[in-house]
Amino acid sequence: MNESFLKAVPVLERIEEAGYEAYFVGGSVRDFLLGKEIADVDIAASATPEELKSIFNKTLDVGIEHGTVIVLFNGIPYEVTTFRTEAEYLDFRRPSEVQFIRSLEEDLKRRDFTMNAIAMDKSGRLIDPFNGKKDIGKKVIRTVGKPEERFSEDALRMMRAVRFFSQLSFDIDRTTFEALSSMAYLLEKIAVERKLAEFEKLLAGKNRMMALKIISETGLYKYLPQMSVFKRQLCSSADYNACGLTVEEMWGFLVYLFGMDLPKAEFFLKNWKMPVKKTRKILSFLHWIQYRSDSEWDAFSLYHAGKESSLSAERIHNVLENSEITRNTDKVLNLYHTLPIKQRSELQLTGNDLMNWFDKSPGPWIKTELEKAESAVLKGVLKNSNESIREWLMKCNQK
Repeated sequence: MNESFLKAVPVLERIEEAGYEAYFVGGSVRDFLLGKEIADVDIAASATPEELKSIFNKTLDVGIEHGTVIVLFNGIPYEVTTFRTEAEYLDFRRPSEVQFIRSLEEDLKRRDFTMNAIAMDKSGRLIDPFNGKKDIGKKVIRTVGKPEERFSEDALRMMRAVRFFSQLSFDIDRTTFEALSSMAYLLEKIAVERKLAEFEKLLAGKNRMMALKIISETGLYKYLPQMSVFKRQLCSSADYNACGLTVEEMWGFLVYLFGMDLPKAEFFLKNWKMPVKKTRKILSFLHWIQYRSDSEWDAFSLYHAGKESSLSAERIHNVLENSEITRNTDKVLNLYHTLPIKQRSELQLTGNDLMNWFDKSPGPWIKTELEKAESAVLKGVLKNSNESIREWLMKCNQK
């Protein structure tokens, strides 16, 4: 058994000693069967939250109304959730009521996909009433029970299906795929923040370009922010090999593929409720991808782009050109490192220097002189020293 599970076995034993059932569940069991690294171990138990709090000395209430408490054991936090069933979903996202139950199988029945509906006891024995292990072996994403019911309960599960397709490169079961198309409209009910979280996990997956095509083919794209007019572009994503791009670079790739200028891209990202800092970075990528589409890098462009944006723009440009993603990146990096200055603050010249030298008041002229010196230093015609810059500017202004 995996070491993460072995460390958590005493938690299960403590719950069982109190007269209840406890199992490892969910993504940790799935990832264990896939031979992947396990991030967090989740536990399901027949004990209610109050009963769990009486068993352990250190607990935290994080989602107690939904049956979840954090158990701190040997310095490690474990999410322990009571077996539960859910009443009618009123908004395609949240159940109107959560009921605590004592049946593991009933608890597993409410989960989204068969590969996530497997439990494991402390000895490593699997409880798998919906043949999730078999589907993992066949590399199939299939809902637990009827997909229409699972997607009606939480419409975000449709995005999760495509996200798992992207991450695992599993096929989506035919019935499940058909339900994605017929029920895509329910995604309109889901908050943008939740869509963003799933979409970015999709963009991080190895099979993301085909996943974007599925988003297009199923009609899910219509209910993603500002994407309803980009079916053709999303479908064409499968023609590119973007292996190696970061999630932020993928956003840069998409807004360029969608033919957006900077104002339209900013509006698009704002509708996704993207953080401002991240939006600025993606817009910088877009600006320099547009530059790179018909120009080569030089000292001025690299200086103004900066190392991160220039390298990311080059990588995205290579993807768009169907070239090796790292083509010319060493050349770009080497050229960047030869720049005499990397940013304005490194220029050995200040506004105060200029006012003192020319005995003038502050004004737009300062910016003009700073840019003039900055350009000369970048061209290599002027040494970046305060004295050299003073002499050069004095000569220029005497002409």
